[in-house]
Amino acid sequence: MKVGVTVALSMLAGAALGAAAVQGLHAQAKLPAYQVIEVEVTNPELYKEYQAKAMPLQIKYSARFIARGGRVESFAGEAPERAVIAVYDSMEKLQALRDAPEYKAIESLRDQSSKYRSYIVEGAPN
Repeated sequence: MKVGVTVALSMLAGAALGAAAVQGLHAQAKLPAYQVIEVEVTNPELYKEYQAKAMPLQIKYSARFIARGGRVESFAGEAPERAVIAVYDSMEKLQALRDAPEYKAIESLRDQSSKYRSYIVEGAPN
């Protein structure tokens, strides 16, 4: 009987430690960040120049594009002319792109070539 209780307590302790370890790993995991961009291009040639310079920087900071320049349809309210959705490894990676000197250097191209609105949405834990 004593051996059975010892085995049961050992199994319970092992399960509790395993659950705590898994919870700790989940707490350490960074959530992805989504950049949502709405664009109305006002100068196509200049916007192409901006895109050519921005794309390598976005990829350098972990961007993966979910939607880029495809058909946009209104769900509620007015749809933008062009929309882009990119996912980044974390909010910090996306903020680092936004604050990078090499990105700051091309912001004027973006602003001169388009009406541009962008925001960051932190992903939800699954």
